[in-house]
Amino acid sequence: MSGEDDEEARVRSPKDWAGGLPAVGHAMQIAHRQMGAARSVRTLLLVNQKNGFDCPGCAWPEGEHRSPAEFCENGAKAVAEEATTRRVGPEFFAAHPVGDLATRSDYWLGQQGRLTEPMHKPPGSDHYVPISWERAFEIVARELRALGSPDEAVFYTSGRTSNEAAFAYQLFVRRLGTNNLPDCSNMCHESSGSALTETLGIGKGTVSLDDLHRAELIFVVGQNPGTNHPRMLTALERAKRGGARIIAVNPLPEAGLLRFKNPQRPSGLGRGTALADRFLQIRLNGDMALFQALSLLLLDTADRRFVEEHTYGFEAWEKHLRDLDWEKVLAATGLSREELEETARDVRAAGSVVVCWAMGLTQHRNSVATIREVVNFLLLRGNVGRPGAGVCPVRGHSNVQGDRTMGIYEKPSAAFLDALGGEFGFEPPRRHGLDTVDAIRAMRDGSVKVFFGMGGNFVRATPDSDVTEAALRRTRLTVQVSTKLNRSHAVCGEEALILPVLGRTERDEAGYVTVEDSMGLVHASRGRLKPASPHLLSEVAVVCRLARELFGDDPHVPWAEFERDHGAIRDRIARVVPGFEDFNARAPGGFALPNAPRDERRFPTATGRANFTVNELEVLDVPPGRLLLQTVRSHDQYNTTIYGLDDRYRGVKAGRRVVFVHPDDLAERELADGDLVDLVSEWPDGERTAPGFRVIAYPTARGCCAAYFPETNVLVPLDSVAETSNTPTSKSVVIRLVRASPRSPAGG
Repeated sequence: MSGEDDEEARVRSPKDWAGGLPAVGHAMQIAHRQMGAARSVRTLLLVNQKNGFDCPGCAWPEGEHRSPAEFCENGAKAVAEEATTRRVGPEFFAAHPVGDLATRSDYWLGQQGRLTEPMHKPPGSDHYVPISWERAFEIVARELRALGSPDEAVFYTSGRTSNEAAFAYQLFVRRLGTNNLPDCSNMCHESSGSALTETLGIGKGTVSLDDLHRAELIFVVGQNPGTNHPRMLTALERAKRGGARIIAVNPLPEAGLLRFKNPQRPSGLGRGTALADRFLQIRLNGDMALFQALSLLLLDTADRRFVEEHTYGFEAWEKHLRDLDWEKVLAATGLSREELEETARDVRAAGSVVVCWAMGLTQHRNSVATIREVVNFLLLRGNVGRPGAGVCPVRGHSNVQGDRTMGIYEKPSAAFLDALGGEFGFEPPRRHGLDTVDAIRAMRDGSVKVFFGMGGNFVRATPDSDVTEAALRRTRLTVQVSTKLNRSHAVCGEEALILPVLGRTERDEAGYVTVEDSMGLVHASRGRLKPASPHLLSEVAVVCRLARELFGDDPHVPWAEFERDHGAIRDRIARVVPGFEDFNARAPGGFALPNAPRDERRFPTATGRANFTVNELEVLDVPPGRLLLQTVRSHDQYNTTIYGLDDRYRGVKAGRRVVFVHPDDLAERELADGDLVDLVSEWPDGERTAPGFRVIAYPTARGCCAAYFPETNVLVPLDSVAETSNTPTSKSVVIRLVRASPRSPAGG
């Protein structure tokens, strides 16, 4: 792709604080550019308010007492991108064939604006042309009927989808006869869900916002809240005011964890609040070794009563732990024995501990085992199921957790399928479906012929970019249900549809929708803006009209009623999904879903107890001259959406093709800050290259480096995945830096 909007990156010193007036100024600048002054004020004052709409950005929860400006810098950017006044209509597609769109950068595509009406790329054509909704549904239904099996279709979902849309969508897919429901969780927190379900009996976190405020010690591991969940910094600031200590564990020093200038407090104008009391600059993939070492150092402080009453497997785990090889621990973590012992003293002094993490823990081959080890560490001292303690996987996209609760999952439980089939009077399919990686493999191999994407940017969210794009192009039909243009619209099957839908900010005549945040709180979201086009449908309406086209007068599901009234869907959710009883009555005020480990210290696992697990420690073997790469977001980015070309906190301006490398690692390779390199990953099936990256000398952990995704997704093979969860290993990619030729692209 070209870098037509990307100048040569300019670099300055990284910041050691986040927030403050620059965050306000940058958010307002982007909002004004996208929405104008009056629309910006009117819209932003509704974000995350009880009578407003849920931010379409991250899934961080709101407290009971909300600020009039209950949004962060990146939340304002997310709202501005959706509520933009820019439009992409038929004249745009007439001027830009698919071949041209495929050459454009992610930033350029995203900046064009909101999609306004259904578009169709006929077979053999390189242009999208307008199409009626009725004709679009006929095409999808025709292709679905022509399949040899429902399993020849894949139905992807983004985390932005509401609970009502997600429930209707999975019901449609299972009514069709398949469990091929991959979603964005497969690529981020699937490892968390796998590990937590096995060890605690629930695939979600066990802490509330109040627990975080009350914790005495908080670990923030493999996470950059200053960019990815900025409102979390406010919660950490409150915890600090209550006396908590915070330990940051990360290969990169992240500005938000060093110091936070809260723009909504007077202190935000001054020095702000120092957050991390200790920074453990860990080597990539060293987290399992860290938590095993801490547990070994703390064995004599075990909460024996909790262990005996509530856990299983402690003896085997303890025996395994006592054989821990300290040489391997130090090699894996890159930390000193003294740092580990000092950290253990912090834990020893704390009565309650929370461990928070994000994708820095979930995207390695051994991610599930690593998160199981985090659980072992917490169980040892009884830090699950009591105030101020527990596991806190910080989910990304708004309602990604709710989508899973609603049944967006390729491996549904028998209990869920029994309840769904019983409510609607049909037999749902029982065989497991395809997750994201397996769906790409199936399209590559020709066994999936229809791809249907409910939101998201599948092409840029997935690994092995060349393989993924070739796989999608092998299909007969690709359908993208979207609000804005992205690269997935330029990577098409033989035939393609773009179906434009309402955004979270817009009025829906069928009523409000609901979402579930990262801590299991469900609440209403009411869009207030006039829709970007009179031709838009809600996601629920898209599902229901397609169902009526495909199934006709369906005796099992009242699709027309569901389209007219979201409350009718909530009535059915209440009878299918545990915890949603009296859903319509409770939704406007919001409610917490039941959480057995947190609420009752009850662990619905196979053993009926919280499970200690034995996990073998392996140290990644990085050959001489190579580095271990992690993919990261820039500050002007959320998931695959690029808001701008700057990364203010890391000191990067006007560029995305950059790689952060320790100065000593550069010197060993006879490279200097500013040199142009190609990133080459090495795998058993061959090499992969991401060309034209500017080197930035940066204080990352020795032997490690970082670069932005999706530009580096090409380096991650489809078959390099986490054990059990099948999540791509985007945080541990062995690469070498090769001095680039002048022809290598340095754009965005």
